[in-house]
Parts: sequence; structure tokens; C-alpha cells
Amino acid sequence: TPKSTLIMMIAAFAGRDFVMQAYEEAIKHEYKFYSYGDAMLIL
Repeated sequence: TPKSTLIMMIAAFAGRDFVMQAYEEAIKHEYKFYSYGDAMLIL
């Protein structure tokens, strides 16, 4: 969820605006969350 501690932790590294843009893109494409375990790649 957009107010989760996971999002906050990722935003500390990548910036909140960038992370929220990625989140909105994932919602738009109906990506499933928590499907890949605890790994995340930020480009």
C-alpha cells in the first residue's frame, strides 16, 4: 500500500516522487504486489 513502511524504506533510497510514480505505473498495469518475495530492483 502507498503508506506502508516498505514504501517508506524504498523511498529513502530512491526518493518518494520516483517511488510513487513507479507505484502508480504498477497499479495502472495491474501488477501483483508481494509476488516476488523481498527483492526489488530500482533502475
